[in-house]
Amino acid sequence: MIKQLVYLLLVAASVLGLVLLFTYDIIKVDWISFMEIQSSYKPMEDPLPVAAGSIPIEGAAYVAGMGSPVNPVEADEVSIARGAELYRLNCIPCHGKQGKGDGVIGTFFEFKPADLTTSKVQQNSDGAVFLVISDGVTGRMPALNENFSVRERWDLVNFIRTFAEASPVP
Repeated sequence: MIKQLVYLLLVAASVLGLVLLFTYDIIKVDWISFMEIQSSYKPMEDPLPVAAGSIPIEGAAYVAGMGSPVNPVEADEVSIARGAELYRLNCIPCHGKQGKGDGVIGTFFEFKPADLTTSKVQQNSDGAVFLVISDGVTGRMPALNENFSVRERWDLVNFIRTFAEASPVP
């Protein structure tokens, strides 16, 4: 009886060991599935071109190759307040409260974020600042065109203009 129990335990342990070999991919079995034999693409790998004549849902913010766009949003109190709130939530970590490029996260970058109070930034047209927010700066600032609507980007431009007077963020 004990001899039979030992054989049974050995067989059970062997089966369990074999199952575990397949379970933990020690022995890999490639099962053919339709997902494996069809073509696939990684995100943004060779994206399809935009259809000719198409316009984004929000409307055309700018046309590439046609120069800087003109700011369609008046720099009134509402626009500046909206820009200040967007700046406070999204831009302070890199550019700092006063826009001097001394934000908490910005200190860890290889390149210091732009000082938005300098004449170099403030002399740019509103459209040029809008394009930097939209398209980013390669290796320095990410493109934010998918983070903010067109109106929000113009509100940010209007708020950034207040840094010429060196006003801190509320």
